[in-house]
Amino acid sequence: MSVMNQEIVWLGWTGLHMTPWKLIGLTGAAMFGGRWLVQFVASRRARRPVIPRLFWYMSLAGSLMALSYFIFSSKQEAVGEVQNLLPAFTAAYSLYLDIRHSRQQREAGTAR
Repeated sequence: MSVMNQEIVWLGWTGLHMTPWKLIGLTGAAMFGGRWLVQFVASRRARRPVIPRLFWYMSLAGSLMALSYFIFSSKQEAVGEVQNLLPAFTAAYSLYLDIRHSRQQREAGTAR
């Protein structure tokens, strides 16, 4: 058994069975879920629906962390792999579009 799949002993007092891979997976799931809080705050401030770039970064990082948990941990769960693969691709593409759009706007502003 690899080190990443062994229980973290110093967390034993909590009663939780925690491995490094499980921490990575849980952090990814928290990041993926927390992106909605970022979107909510940004929309509330703008008083209209807004998806900030941080939303896409959190989506991508959270998906990749959860995906790595399902691929590399002892879990080896195909459902979790598929469930996180599409959002990772979508977030990466949306982030690419957002960055490209910002660059085009910046270039159009300097060309005037």
